[in-house]
Amino acid sequence: MDIKAPSSSTGVLRGFQSDGMWLILSLFVAGGLILGFGLLAEEVIEGDTKGFDRTVLLAFRSAGDPSNPIGPPWLEEMGRDVTSLGSFAFLAFVSVAAVGYLLITRERWYAALVALAVVGGEVISTLLKIAFDRPRPEVIHSARVFTASFPSGHAMLSAVTFLTLGALLAKASPDHRAKAYFVSLALFLTVMVGLSRVYLGVHYPTDVLAGWCVGSAWAILCWSAIRWIEQRRSR
Repeated sequence: MDIKAPSSSTGVLRGFQSDGMWLILSLFVAGGLILGFGLLAEEVIEGDTKGFDRTVLLAFRSAGDPSNPIGPPWLEEMGRDVTSLGSFAFLAFVSVAAVGYLLITRERWYAALVALAVVGGEVISTLLKIAFDRPRPEVIHSARVFTASFPSGHAMLSAVTFLTLGALLAKASPDHRAKAYFVSLALFLTVMVGLSRVYLGVHYPTDVLAGWCVGSAWAILCWSAIRWIEQRRSR
């Protein structure tokens, strides 16, 4: 009995259906993250998160001296080192380097993705901080701050940058273990930056949760948009 090879049109249709399902799933996840941010913001505005914020924040402070974070001085210094990974300067350097590399290798759409994600994320973070204008925690800060508290800019921009670059590295690797490694590393760095902000007393935990929600949603939306454009151009 002869077995007929699938036609090219069938392969294209299957690819379209697969890509379409991933796009729908990505938009669903992004929508859930945005909804989560909205619910969290509502609770913060109404003051319902004060007990949670205070409990978690004080858990990172020394019982004998709440003005200092828990642990020896070197741990506090390490916290400042980790939090610098989410600073605008560091993420800008990494993003410019990534865009430059992608342009050299003629991956213009992905260069546009990184630029759009990072610049757009900074704009969204600034607008949200101005809109909510939440004061910083009333503890002695172990790092200097210049803007409002909600949402955390470090948590948001680290999520945008690390998740976007992690997705690009995962896409470029044919090895599934390497894909999982890159995505896991991006998540790990994002989480550590957010935790360092609470540890240093410059953010409430709800600030960080909100930053993660918005940053992850924005990264997913940017990635989905570029993938959709690529698919349409390839067809």
